[in-house]
Amino acid sequence: MKKVKDKISLKEIIANCYSIAKSKGWWDKPRNDAELIALMHSELSEVLEALRKRQPKELVAEELADCCIRIFDYCGRKRIDLERAILKKMEKNRRRPYRHGNKKY
Repeated sequence: MKKVKDKISLKEIIANCYSIAKSKGWWDKPRNDAELIALMHSELSEVLEALRKRQPKELVAEELADCCIRIFDYCGRKRIDLERAILKKMEKNRRRPYRHGNKKY
């Protein structure tokens, strides 16, 4: 495993997040998808609370990092190629018309 401070690919980050979580015992017992998604959601709620409390940008970034780590850990466990999925979805979004679906938000 590369050091956290080294520049690494998203696939390597995902593998590292999963490896760290596994080594800390978070995968010793079975965990269901609903629980894991709820944990991802709770991290986003912590971002919202940091913003509401007007926390420094560094703390907001840390909470966002926690959310990503939860997602990456999940992808590592489930062997989801998130890097590929993101690139594919970005290309799909790039080809969409301006404000596709005329959404107001």
